[in-house]
Amino acid sequence: MITLLLLIYGLQETVVALRGYCTEIQCYSLFLEAKDFNGAQKRCRDVDGDLILFSDLEVQSHLLTDLSGTFWSGNSGASAPNCNSFSVWQGENVTTQTTPCGDELQGFLCQYKNEDPCRAIPGGARTPVTYTAPMGFEVDPAPGYFPRGTLAVAQMTDAPYPDAKYLCFAQDWLQAPWNCEVMNGGCEQSCNSTSGRCACPRGDHLHANLISCIVDSCGRCAHGCHPSTFTCKCSTGYRLAPDGKNCVDVDECEGGDVCMEQGEECVNTLGHFKCTCKDGFALEEGKCVDVSICLECEHIKCIKSNGVYACACGEGFKVSPRDPTKCEMYCDQQDCLANCIPNPELEAKDMHQCFCPEGYVQDIRNKTAYCTDIDECALLMQCEHNCQNTFGGYMCSCNEGYELFDEYMCVHPDEDHRSPMEPMVVAPRPVDVPCYVKVGSVLGIIVFLLLCFVLFYMLTRNLANRCDSFELVSLKGCSRDMEILYLHQHRDTQASSYFITNN
Repeated sequence: MITLLLLIYGLQETVVALRGYCTEIQCYSLFLEAKDFNGAQKRCRDVDGDLILFSDLEVQSHLLTDLSGTFWSGNSGASAPNCNSFSVWQGENVTTQTTPCGDELQGFLCQYKNEDPCRAIPGGARTPVTYTAPMGFEVDPAPGYFPRGTLAVAQMTDAPYPDAKYLCFAQDWLQAPWNCEVMNGGCEQSCNSTSGRCACPRGDHLHANLISCIVDSCGRCAHGCHPSTFTCKCSTGYRLAPDGKNCVDVDECEGGDVCMEQGEECVNTLGHFKCTCKDGFALEEGKCVDVSICLECEHIKCIKSNGVYACACGEGFKVSPRDPTKCEMYCDQQDCLANCIPNPELEAKDMHQCFCPEGYVQDIRNKTAYCTDIDECALLMQCEHNCQNTFGGYMCSCNEGYELFDEYMCVHPDEDHRSPMEPMVVAPRPVDVPCYVKVGSVLGIIVFLLLCFVLFYMLTRNLANRCDSFELVSLKGCSRDMEILYLHQHRDTQASSYFITNN
């Protein structure tokens, strides 16, 4: 019995065939190896077979399906140096022929005696079973005959370990573990010849099938394992790595469904995450409040009012109505010290590089720069009815019975049957010219007239001097010119009188 088992073990070490099947008395296999005739015959005899004598149509239907090429077959009736072969095209039109024995063909067909075959394992319908013949091909279970030495493995699809393993011997199946000298007793790791049982490395343990070793994943797991399946598991916030042992952090922020409150953003941490405030927001009472405007404040001052942050300004300044992040000078009285930039050279010349708020004018007193309020009401007609000066500006008001419109106009509610909300636009009155403007204008006119008189006097005197210095002929010419000038003036006078009379 031992000798027979060793023979079966030797068959398991041979080359794997491409295709094969078995009947009750014969097994056939196809090898796709480029060999000459002698090499092909030796390969078949190594597994206790021989080249097939090609005449069986059943062989053609099982082994040559969709196959094309030229293959060696048995040499009965062939004469040296030619040997038997056959050609096939896509499994059809098989043609027998002779080919020089030294040529290398694409493959060859082998046949074997099927002695003491086993039938299918009972219960195989419940658990899928694969049958592998000792010649190296997977046996089609349909005929139901399996040669001696066939290895049968019962295993569910995608299961990590088989349910059982069997070996065909003397028309019966031996279930693993069997004799350790044959195919390692069917054990996946090692076989203990003393006890006749399969053994596993230290740290692993034997599976319920008695041939497989379950790796003790718990000893290799980074976090922990499931004791029932011996598979690793990870703590919350981690997932199992592809190696099945280590754990990698889960980035909860990738989902985008966390930290949804206004001003929040998600920051991933090992095994967890946290919600923090975005740039421009500050955490107050558990919520992110917008403080972005504080980053732009000109005076770097920010105050909170009614839950909202706004810029503030230093002493002597107020927030600009045009830009809530800027500050402008402010004075709440008639005179205030000007905002000056220190400059010793300018101060030595009684000059200052100073600035005043809008509505104020700079005034130097005792080498000190002040800002004095401008009385807008005294300079120009700012309002249609009444004007009231304020520090840095002015305010308009209307007489009784009128209402203020567009900040300076006064409109009667009943004027042209218009309501106070739709006042009639009234042209502003002429602006009264200030007294200093009137005096300056008069002085300018007087100076202009004096200059004209002086120029006329000098021109006349120069003409008279020229006439006195000329000789008689020249004087006569001068007199003649004077007479012509006189005639022109007399004619122009008559023309003017005629025009006035006719009109």
